Amino acid sequence: MSGIYLVKHWLKDPSDLQRETFSAVPFLANPIASERNIRYHQRDLNRCFTRDILLATDSQNELYEETRAKEINQTFGPRGSSNAFDLMIDLHNTTSNMGVCLILSSWKNYLEMHICHYIQTHLTDFTPQIYLYTEPGEELYDVASVAKHGICFEIGPQSPGVVRADKMQVMRVIVQLTLDFINRINQGVEFPAFETDVFQHIGNIDFPRSFNGEISAVIHPSLQDQDFSPLHPGDPAFLSLDKKTIPYDGQHAIYPIFINEAAYYEKKIAFIASQKIHVSVPAIQSCRKQENQ
Repeated sequence: MSGIYLVKHWLKDPSDLQRETFSAVPFLANPIASERNIRYHQRDLNRCFTRDILLATDSQNELYEETRAKEINQTFGPRGSSNAFDLMIDLHNTTSNMGVCLILSSWKNYLEMHICHYIQTHLTDFTPQIYLYTEPGEELYDVASVAKHGICFEIGPQSPGVVRADKMQVMRVIVQLTLDFINRINQGVEFPAFETDVFQHIGNIDFPRSFNGEISAVIHPSLQDQDFSPLHPGDPAFLSLDKKTIPYDGQHAIYPIFINEAAYYEKKIAFIASQKIHVSVPAIQSCRKQENQ
């Protein structure tokens, strides 16, 4: 709800979104869900930006979020076109202990990585982590993929359907930092190369289930709230309802994230498995500045 309330405020007073070189445009992605204080009306909007949905011509049986995805794509895209907006910021809260999480599709998009690094450098009271939500070659499906560049901010933990002032303030600050960065890059500022760690998505881990599909074990207390911390083979992962510890049985250590995320129960995800990788990102500078040299 933090992003919803911020966007509603910015729709009335967009002064926070104005910079010397541009003005950002706020919008509510899912107005019906926002009004009803629910995640979505008929299906998860942030899974509706696939090629098949965006190009579908039969709208008679289309779900609300599928129609909305097409509208957003036409307004801020179309995706992959020269008319698409330069950058889209998607604002989210999570029930998991993700802190400040900056979500990208690939670390090889250097502009987005520099935005994340700028936030990491200036948000000194936190440790923002970078999560790559798609595996190499996987189709993009989220709202931010409509623009030429997209980034999602996940702030947590926060209960669904509520607004916490502290989480909302952090979200507001990182949006401001992002816009400040874009303004500086538009003005020709060069940003130096850097190295950092990112967390690459490698799979989803479901809860243990009974023969009829019901959850038979929950997140182990020692794993709860340990997002971005390593989970080694043999470490406790789940606790069964008859009080038996179920260890993680993978062959290699992973870094669980979105642990016990409320929105993922319907998707049969107890947590997401990621691996930590170290990357080197080259310096960037706007083409405008380079052309003037």
